[in-house]
Amino acid sequence: HVQLVESGGGSVEAGKSLRLACVPHLYAYTTACMAWFRQAPGKEREGVAEMHIENGTPYYADSVKGRFTISIESASKTLYLQMNSLKPDDSAVYYCAAERSWGLCSLDPKFFRHWGQGTQVTVS
Repeated sequence: HVQLVESGGGSVEAGKSLRLACVPHLYAYTTACMAWFRQAPGKEREGVAEMHIENGTPYYADSVKGRFTISIESASKTLYLQMNSLKPDDSAVYYCAAERSWGLCSLDPKFFRHWGQGTQVTVS
């Protein structure tokens, strides 16, 4: 069983930064793809950034390239999303996701079975 718990959301002014964290509990996978998604009201869930635990190569949506950084703390497998130069369009509920994988990773939400509860990010 995999449980993901996000934290770090909040309300900030445009141009400011936030860092989200996703702590995996009862983590049974030694290898996995982990990712951040977001969903604004009335919009589909959008992939933001992904990284495989083993190869560590990040991939970003065009809308966040150069502003957001995804990382994984190796010992605890805590997933982070550093968000800089935030814009009002970044406002959404942010979710972390994880899926057992031996190399593949994706920003397609259908790839993932395990999701966190979400954390709200509001940029004004």
